[in-house]
Amino acid sequence: MSYGLAMYKFVDGEITPPDMDVVRAIVAPYDAAPEKAANALDFWIRAADGGEAELSVADNVIGVDRPALGEIRGIIAELANRLGAGILTPRGTFLFREDSRAHLPEGLGDDAIFVPEITRETLEAVEAGTA
Repeated sequence: MSYGLAMYKFVDGEITPPDMDVVRAIVAPYDAAPEKAANALDFWIRAADGGEAELSVADNVIGVDRPALGEIRGIIAELANRLGAGILTPRGTFLFREDSRAHLPEGLGDDAIFVPEITRETLEAVEAGTA
């Protein structure tokens, strides 16, 4: 079974597409398959500690498949912060920056966790159910 995360950005209650310039700028230093750059919506990234993940952008969602523990979680957190996006974990819990609260559709934030900044540590805590 595959493990994955998803990122969503909301503005005025509506889901919006991610800024692809920001996505490319964040993942470029970690691109493990630059020869596949022709498909600009799929990325395979590798962190310095050897951890890897596959990112796919489809419509308004960034899917993150098989994100390794460690530095990859920091890259994912940085991407979410720079995009102003929230992260949906497999536990069904959303992690958002506090400044996203006013932009969410009614009720979406009821069970979400809000933090000043999404970090590797907060993401890992939410995934583990300890946040």
